[in-house]
Amino acid sequence: MPTTSTLSCLAIAFLALIAAPVGAQQYPNQPIKLIVAFPPGGGADVAARVLATGLSEQLGQTVVVENLSGAGGTIGTARAAQAAPDGYTLLVGTPSTHGANPAVYANLSYDPVRDFAPIMLVGSSPLMVLASPVFEARNVKELIATAKAKPGQVNYASYGNGSINHLAGELFASLADINVTHVPYRGGAPALADLMAGRVQYTLDGTASLGQVKGGKVKLLAVTSKERWAVFPDVPTVAESGVPGFDAITWYGLFAPAATPKAIVELLNAKANAAIRSASAKEGFAQLSLDPGGGGPDVLARQVRNEIDKWVDTARKRNIRITE
Repeated sequence: MPTTSTLSCLAIAFLALIAAPVGAQQYPNQPIKLIVAFPPGGGADVAARVLATGLSEQLGQTVVVENLSGAGGTIGTARAAQAAPDGYTLLVGTPSTHGANPAVYANLSYDPVRDFAPIMLVGSSPLMVLASPVFEARNVKELIATAKAKPGQVNYASYGNGSINHLAGELFASLADINVTHVPYRGGAPALADLMAGRVQYTLDGTASLGQVKGGKVKLLAVTSKERWAVFPDVPTVAESGVPGFDAITWYGLFAPAATPKAIVELLNAKANAAIRSASAKEGFAQLSLDPGGGGPDVLARQVRNEIDKWVDTARKRNIRITE
Protein backbone atom coordinates (compact mmCIF):
# COMPACT_ATOMS: atom_id res chain seq x y z
CA MET A 1 0.00 0.00 0.00
CA PRO A 2 1.49 3.43 -0.95
CA THR A 3 2.85 5.44 1.94
CA THR A 4 1.87 9.06 2.63
CA SER A 5 5.30 10.11 1.38
CA THR A 6 4.85 8.22 -1.88
CA LEU A 7 1.42 9.73 -2.45
CA SER A 8 2.82 13.21 -1.83
CA CYS A 9 5.56 12.65 -4.43
CA LEU A 10 3.01 11.39 -6.94
CA ALA A 11 0.84 14.43 -6.35
CA ILE A 12 3.77 16.80 -6.86
CA ALA A 13 4.74 14.99 -10.07
CA PHE A 14 1.15 15.20 -11.34
CA LEU A 15 0.96 18.91 -10.59
CA ALA A 16 4.26 19.48 -12.42
CA LEU A 17 2.93 17.65 -15.47
CA ILE A 18 -0.20 19.78 -15.68
CA ALA A 19 1.44 23.10 -14.81
CA ALA A 20 3.20 23.65 -18.14
CA PRO A 21 0.12 23.15 -20.34
CA VAL A 22 -1.97 25.38 -18.08
CA GLY A 23 0.74 28.06 -18.19
CA ALA A 24 0.92 27.84 -21.96
CA GLN A 25 -2.86 28.19 -22.23
CA GLN A 26 -2.77 31.36 -20.12
CA TYR A 27 0.12 32.86 -22.09
CA PRO A 28 0.48 35.76 -22.58
CA ASN A 29 -0.95 37.53 -19.57
CA GLN A 30 1.61 40.35 -19.33
CA PRO A 31 3.62 42.54 -21.75
CA ILE A 32 6.33 40.88 -23.86
CA LYS A 33 9.81 42.35 -24.26
CA LEU A 34 11.39 42.09 -27.72
CA ILE A 35 15.14 42.70 -27.52
CA VAL A 36 17.04 44.24 -30.43
CA ALA A 37 20.81 44.04 -29.97
CA PHE A 38 21.47 47.13 -32.10
CA PRO A 39 20.70 50.88 -31.85
CA PRO A 40 17.34 52.40 -32.83
CA GLY A 41 16.82 53.24 -36.48
CA GLY A 42 18.74 50.37 -38.03
CA GLY A 43 17.26 47.54 -40.08
CA ALA A 44 16.89 45.16 -37.13
CA ASP A 45 15.16 47.83 -35.06
CA VAL A 46 12.71 48.81 -37.81
CA ALA A 47 11.88 45.18 -38.62
CA ALA A 48 11.37 44.47 -34.91
CA ARG A 49 8.95 47.38 -34.53
CA VAL A 50 6.90 46.26 -37.53
CA LEU A 51 6.78 42.73 -36.08
CA ALA A 52 5.98 44.01 -32.56
CA THR A 53 2.96 45.92 -33.82
CA GLY A 54 1.59 42.86 -35.58
CA LEU A 55 2.32 40.53 -32.68
CA SER A 56 0.59 42.89 -30.25
CA GLU A 57 -2.53 42.75 -32.38
CA GLN A 58 -2.39 38.97 -32.75
CA LEU A 59 -1.64 38.19 -29.10
CA GLY A 60 -3.82 40.86 -27.53
CA GLN A 61 -0.86 41.87 -25.39
CA THR A 62 1.68 44.69 -25.63
CA VAL A 63 5.03 43.83 -27.26
CA VAL A 64 7.70 46.36 -26.30
CA VAL A 65 10.93 46.73 -28.28
CA GLU A 66 14.02 47.21 -26.11
CA ASN A 67 17.33 48.22 -27.74
CA LEU A 68 20.36 46.76 -25.93
CA SER A 69 23.20 47.58 -28.29
CA GLY A 70 26.96 47.26 -28.03
CA ALA A 71 29.88 44.96 -28.80
CA GLY A 72 28.59 43.92 -32.21
CA GLY A 73 25.22 42.82 -30.88
CA THR A 74 26.68 40.46 -28.27
CA ILE A 75 25.38 42.36 -25.23
CA GLY A 76 21.68 42.29 -26.08
CA THR A 77 21.85 38.78 -27.49
CA ALA A 78 23.49 37.44 -24.33
CA ARG A 79 20.84 39.18 -22.22
CA ALA A 80 18.10 37.45 -24.22
CA ALA A 81 19.85 34.09 -23.89
CA GLN A 82 19.96 34.48 -20.10
CA ALA A 83 16.30 35.51 -19.75
CA ALA A 84 13.68 33.25 -18.20
CA PRO A 85 12.34 30.79 -20.81
CA ASP A 86 8.74 31.83 -20.29
CA GLY A 87 7.95 33.59 -23.58
CA TYR A 88 8.07 37.09 -22.10
CA THR A 89 11.55 37.93 -23.39
CA LEU A 90 12.20 37.42 -27.11
CA LEU A 91 14.98 38.46 -29.48
CA VAL A 92 15.23 39.63 -33.07
CA GLY A 93 18.42 37.95 -34.24
CA THR A 94 20.46 38.76 -37.34
CA PRO A 95 23.33 37.32 -39.41
CA SER A 96 25.63 39.17 -37.00
CA THR A 97 24.19 37.76 -33.76
CA HIS A 98 23.66 34.24 -35.11
CA GLY A 99 26.36 33.92 -37.78
CA ALA A 100 29.22 36.39 -37.78
CA ASN A 101 29.63 36.72 -34.01
CA PRO A 102 30.03 32.97 -33.40
CA ALA A 103 32.60 32.94 -36.20
CA VAL A 104 34.81 35.76 -34.97
CA TYR A 105 34.43 36.20 -31.19
CA ALA A 106 36.82 33.97 -29.27
CA ASN A 107 34.95 34.47 -25.98
CA LEU A 108 31.33 34.76 -27.05
CA SER A 109 29.01 34.80 -24.03
CA TYR A 110 26.23 32.83 -25.72
CA ASP A 111 25.79 29.91 -28.11
CA PRO A 112 23.47 30.81 -31.03
CA VAL A 113 22.17 27.24 -31.33
CA ARG A 114 22.25 25.86 -27.79
CA ASP A 115 20.90 28.98 -26.04
CA PHE A 116 17.96 29.83 -28.31
CA ALA A 117 14.70 28.35 -29.54
CA PRO A 118 14.05 29.53 -33.12
CA ILE A 119 10.50 30.75 -33.71
CA MET A 120 10.23 32.27 -37.19
CA LEU A 121 12.26 33.86 -39.98
CA VAL A 122 10.85 37.39 -40.07
CA GLY A 123 12.29 38.57 -43.39
CA SER A 124 15.39 38.97 -45.53
CA SER A 125 17.00 41.14 -48.18
CA PRO A 126 20.26 41.23 -50.11
CA LEU A 127 23.24 43.38 -49.33
CA MET A 128 24.28 45.79 -52.06
CA VAL A 129 27.75 46.41 -53.47
CA LEU A 130 27.96 50.20 -53.34
CA ALA A 131 30.74 52.32 -54.82
CA SER A 132 31.77 55.90 -54.25
CA PRO A 133 30.47 58.25 -56.96
CA VAL A 134 34.09 59.19 -57.77
CA PHE A 135 35.35 55.59 -58.01
CA GLU A 136 36.03 54.66 -61.64
CA ALA A 137 34.39 51.22 -61.48
CA ARG A 138 30.86 51.10 -62.92
CA ASN A 139 30.24 47.42 -62.21
CA VAL A 140 31.72 44.51 -60.26
CA LYS A 141 33.94 43.35 -63.12
CA GLU A 142 35.52 46.82 -63.32
CA LEU A 143 35.90 46.91 -59.52
CA ILE A 144 37.78 43.60 -59.63
CA ALA A 145 39.93 44.76 -62.54
CA THR A 146 40.86 47.97 -60.71
CA ALA A 147 41.68 46.07 -57.51
CA LYS A 148 43.93 43.66 -59.41
CA ALA A 149 45.68 46.55 -61.16
CA LYS A 150 46.22 48.35 -57.83
CA PRO A 151 46.70 45.64 -55.18
CA GLY A 152 46.10 46.90 -51.66
CA GLN A 153 45.12 50.39 -52.86
CA VAL A 154 41.36 49.89 -53.16
CA ASN A 155 39.59 50.29 -49.79
CA TYR A 156 36.26 48.92 -48.65
CA ALA A 157 34.34 50.06 -45.59
CA SER A 158 32.51 48.02 -42.97
CA TYR A 159 30.54 48.76 -39.80
CA GLY A 160 33.41 47.37 -37.73
CA ASN A 161 35.69 44.38 -37.30
CA GLY A 162 33.70 41.16 -37.35
CA SER A 163 30.52 42.81 -38.65
CA ILE A 164 28.47 41.03 -41.29
CA ASN A 165 29.58 43.41 -44.04
CA HIS A 166 33.20 42.91 -42.98
CA LEU A 167 32.85 39.14 -43.40
CA ALA A 168 30.84 39.56 -46.61
CA GLY A 169 33.58 41.87 -47.90
CA GLU A 170 36.24 39.28 -47.09
CA LEU A 171 34.24 36.52 -48.75
CA PHE A 172 33.91 38.71 -51.84
CA ALA A 173 37.65 39.46 -51.88
CA SER A 174 38.47 35.78 -51.45
CA LEU A 175 36.20 34.53 -54.24
CA ALA A 176 37.21 37.39 -56.55
CA ASP A 177 40.90 36.80 -55.72
CA ILE A 178 41.66 40.46 -55.05
CA ASN A 179 43.88 42.21 -52.50
CA VAL A 180 41.86 45.08 -51.00
CA THR A 181 42.15 47.00 -47.73
CA HIS A 182 39.44 46.76 -45.08
CA VAL A 183 38.56 50.03 -43.32
CA PRO A 184 36.39 49.40 -40.22
CA TYR A 185 34.07 52.13 -38.91
CA ARG A 186 31.94 52.43 -35.80
CA GLY A 187 28.59 51.88 -37.48
CA GLY A 188 26.99 52.53 -40.85
CA ALA A 189 26.58 56.31 -40.84
CA PRO A 190 30.28 57.24 -40.81
CA ALA A 191 31.11 54.48 -43.28
CA LEU A 192 28.47 55.72 -45.71
CA ALA A 193 29.58 59.34 -45.26
CA ASP A 194 33.16 58.47 -46.20
CA LEU A 195 31.94 56.39 -49.14
CA MET A 196 29.96 59.32 -50.53
CA ALA A 197 32.97 61.60 -49.99
CA GLY A 198 35.27 59.22 -51.86
CA ARG A 199 37.54 58.42 -48.90
CA VAL A 200 36.76 54.71 -49.39
CA GLN A 201 35.95 53.09 -52.71
CA TYR A 202 33.19 50.59 -51.92
CA THR A 203 31.18 48.80 -49.27
CA LEU A 204 28.55 46.07 -48.93
CA ASP A 205 25.51 47.53 -47.24
CA GLY A 206 21.87 46.71 -46.57
CA THR A 207 18.61 48.54 -47.03
CA ALA A 208 19.62 51.36 -44.66
CA SER A 209 21.43 52.98 -47.61
CA LEU A 210 18.54 52.75 -50.08
CA GLY A 211 17.92 56.49 -49.85
CA GLN A 212 21.49 57.24 -50.92
CA VAL A 213 21.23 54.71 -53.75
CA LYS A 214 17.96 56.12 -55.08
CA GLY A 215 19.26 59.66 -54.63
CA GLY A 216 22.31 58.92 -56.76
CA LYS A 217 24.76 59.64 -53.95
CA VAL A 218 26.41 56.22 -54.33
CA LYS A 219 26.66 53.79 -57.23
CA LEU A 220 24.89 50.43 -57.00
CA LEU A 221 27.11 47.84 -58.73
CA ALA A 222 25.38 44.56 -57.79
CA VAL A 223 23.25 42.76 -55.21
CA THR A 224 24.58 39.90 -53.14
CA SER A 225 21.71 37.40 -53.24
CA LYS A 226 21.56 34.29 -55.42
CA GLU A 227 18.73 35.77 -57.48
CA ARG A 228 18.11 39.31 -58.68
CA TRP A 229 16.22 41.57 -56.29
CA ALA A 230 12.74 42.81 -57.17
CA VAL A 231 13.62 46.26 -55.82
CA PHE A 232 16.29 46.66 -58.55
CA PRO A 233 15.42 44.00 -61.15
CA ASP A 234 17.89 45.37 -63.71
CA VAL A 235 20.86 45.20 -61.33
CA PRO A 236 22.89 41.98 -61.63
CA THR A 237 23.93 39.75 -58.77
CA VAL A 238 27.57 39.47 -57.72
CA ALA A 239 27.55 35.87 -58.97
CA GLU A 240 26.35 37.04 -62.39
CA SER A 241 29.10 39.65 -62.39
CA GLY A 242 32.01 37.22 -62.42
CA VAL A 243 32.11 35.90 -58.83
CA PRO A 244 30.27 32.56 -59.00
CA GLY A 245 29.10 31.12 -55.69
CA PHE A 246 28.89 34.44 -53.89
CA ASP A 247 25.77 34.70 -51.73
CA ALA A 248 25.31 36.89 -48.65
CA ILE A 249 22.02 38.28 -47.38
CA THR A 250 20.78 40.06 -44.32
CA TRP A 251 17.87 38.55 -42.41
CA TYR A 252 15.92 38.91 -39.17
CA GLY A 253 14.68 36.05 -37.04
CA LEU A 254 12.45 35.78 -33.97
CA PHE A 255 14.01 33.75 -31.13
CA ALA A 256 13.13 32.78 -27.56
CA PRO A 257 15.51 31.55 -24.86
CA ALA A 258 16.20 27.83 -24.99
CA ALA A 259 13.85 25.66 -22.90
CA THR A 260 10.87 27.89 -23.67
CA PRO A 261 7.88 25.50 -23.63
CA LYS A 262 7.07 24.03 -27.02
CA ALA A 263 3.44 25.16 -26.73
CA ILE A 264 4.53 28.78 -26.36
CA VAL A 265 6.98 28.52 -29.28
CA GLU A 266 4.24 27.04 -31.47
CA LEU A 267 1.78 29.76 -30.44
CA LEU A 268 4.33 32.51 -31.15
CA ASN A 269 5.15 30.96 -34.51
CA ALA A 270 1.49 30.91 -35.53
CA LYS A 271 0.89 34.48 -34.34
CA ALA A 272 4.12 35.80 -35.92
CA ASN A 273 3.21 34.22 -39.26
CA ALA A 274 -0.17 35.89 -39.08
CA ALA A 275 1.44 39.18 -38.03
CA ILE A 276 3.75 39.44 -41.05
CA ARG A 277 0.85 38.70 -43.40
CA SER A 278 -1.15 41.67 -42.12
CA ALA A 279 -1.61 44.71 -44.34
CA SER A 280 0.28 46.99 -41.95
CA ALA A 281 3.26 44.62 -41.78
CA LYS A 282 3.38 44.26 -45.55
CA GLU A 283 3.44 48.04 -45.85
CA GLY A 284 6.16 48.31 -43.19
CA PHE A 285 8.32 45.66 -44.84
CA ALA A 286 7.82 47.27 -48.24
CA GLN A 287 9.12 50.58 -46.87
CA LEU A 288 12.14 48.68 -45.53
CA SER A 289 12.45 46.75 -48.84
CA LEU A 290 12.41 43.56 -46.79
CA ASP A 291 11.07 40.33 -48.25
CA PRO A 292 8.72 38.77 -45.63
CA GLY A 293 9.76 35.39 -44.28
CA GLY A 294 7.50 32.99 -42.40
CA GLY A 295 7.31 29.23 -42.05
CA GLY A 296 8.07 27.01 -39.10
CA PRO A 297 10.93 27.17 -36.59
CA ASP A 298 12.86 24.70 -38.77
CA VAL A 299 13.23 27.34 -41.50
CA LEU A 300 14.99 29.72 -39.12
CA ALA A 301 17.05 26.92 -37.56
CA ARG A 302 18.32 25.95 -41.01
CA GLN A 303 19.18 29.59 -41.80
CA VAL A 304 21.24 29.83 -38.60
CA ARG A 305 23.16 26.63 -39.31
CA ASN A 306 23.94 27.72 -42.87
CA GLU A 307 25.01 31.18 -41.68
CA ILE A 308 27.35 29.83 -39.03
CA ASP A 309 28.97 27.37 -41.44
CA LYS A 310 29.56 30.08 -44.05
CA TRP A 311 31.07 32.68 -41.73
CA VAL A 312 33.12 30.27 -39.63
CA ASP A 313 34.76 29.12 -42.85
CA THR A 314 35.31 32.70 -44.05
CA ALA A 315 36.72 33.88 -40.71
CA ARG A 316 39.11 30.94 -40.56
CA LYS A 317 40.37 31.43 -44.11
CA ARG A 318 40.78 35.21 -43.69
CA ASN A 319 42.16 34.96 -40.14
CA ILE A 320 39.47 37.15 -38.54
CA ARG A 321 39.33 36.79 -34.75
CA ILE A 322 38.17 39.09 -31.95
CA THR A 323 39.57 38.18 -28.54
CA GLU A 324 38.15 41.00 -26.39
